[in-house]
Amino acid sequence: MKMITKILGAAFFLSLAIGASAQNGWNWGEQVDIAKEKNVLYTDAKKAKNYKAALEPLNWLLENTPDLNPSIYINGIDIYEELAKKESDPAKKQEYIQKGLDLHDKRIENYPDDEADIIERKAIYGYSFYKKNKDKYFDVLQIFQKAFEMNGADMNRGALVAYMDMVYKNYLYKRLTDEEVINTYSGISEALSEQRKNASESERKKIDNSSDLVDRLLTATKVEISCDFVEEKLGPKLEGGEDVNMAKQIFRLMLKGKCIDSPLALRAAEVIQNDEPTYSVAKFLGQKNSQNENDEKAIEFFQEAASLTDDNVEKAEMYVSIARIQMKNGQKSTSRNSARRALSFDPSHKDAYKLIGDLYMSSFNECKEEKSQVNDRAIFIAAYNEYRKAGHSASMAAAKAQFPSIEDIFNENMEEGQSITVGCWINVTVALERRPAN
Repeated sequence: MKMITKILGAAFFLSLAIGASAQNGWNWGEQVDIAKEKNVLYTDAKKAKNYKAALEPLNWLLENTPDLNPSIYINGIDIYEELAKKESDPAKKQEYIQKGLDLHDKRIENYPDDEADIIERKAIYGYSFYKKNKDKYFDVLQIFQKAFEMNGADMNRGALVAYMDMVYKNYLYKRLTDEEVINTYSGISEALSEQRKNASESERKKIDNSSDLVDRLLTATKVEISCDFVEEKLGPKLEGGEDVNMAKQIFRLMLKGKCIDSPLALRAAEVIQNDEPTYSVAKFLGQKNSQNENDEKAIEFFQEAASLTDDNVEKAEMYVSIARIQMKNGQKSTSRNSARRALSFDPSHKDAYKLIGDLYMSSFNECKEEKSQVNDRAIFIAAYNEYRKAGHSASMAAAKAQFPSIEDIFNENMEEGQSITVGCWINVTVALERRPAN
């Protein structure tokens, strides 16, 4: 979690730096000259970074001219923030932090039209000081909850990540239920998804990074994911759309909740693969379509997966998967071609050899000509040779038990070791062997 904390720190100090332009007009109150003097004194002290000297004139303005201008709150929060950062005495530090939080509330009292923006800034301010203070976690969470209620998808993406971090931290101290965590995560993820829709390419990458952090924080909570929750709450949000972020959210939750047999998981994976093709998702889609007996689509995805990896072992695995589908459908020659393609990538792939052996073993009845026991049973020698390459002893024994007998070889004037061509679709040459004596 250290990396997440580090990224969050950078993101939110950047958020704090976002400027807010003062509203036009100044309400100097009844003591205009004094108010103007105090305003000059505190702003000059702030510019000089003499923050303690700025307190007396600032507090006078806050007390006597609370609606002077939003700048007294913006600057005042900055002043208390700087004092809190530099203060070594814990009690005094806490006093400064609280003053800064209170100024956010006072600004809302005097400028209620800006409440949504101010409450978000208050959440960020509280988080920057209390993200490592377990006694304050719930207080900060409540500010974020209110900020999210008011801002939704307009909330700064950095603030959304901090909000999820507070959810994670409060869950660790059993202040939130599993359902509350998932519901909040769902809202945050949906907000990021909304932001992504109209974002530029560079902004999308930043939003995706934020989404990844939110997902990792959810994973870190180790909450129990309900398949029904994902289908009922998030499933409708994917209907009729190609929202990649929502699809990612659904897919990750379904993986975590072991809901991968759901049609929604398949739909989400298809949306992801269409936008950001990867080997792992293509493999998943191939496997699921194969299980659902959508063989044509399964083969397409396995082929796509093979094209998306540079790992020859992975390529071989995909072609063996294709070969299995073709074998199931009785496409024996085509299946063998796929298995051999797998072996071209990984010559040690035992499953490919085993599959070819199975193809041969299952072809006796269709390939026998019933003219020569030796020639017909040579098919089992071909199967045995493939099983031997696979190191599959049980299959080797089964094949060997079907070899021609010594009597068959003698009666047909043949000799052990001579070459025999197995016909039919198999068309391979083997060395004649006899089956073991009983």
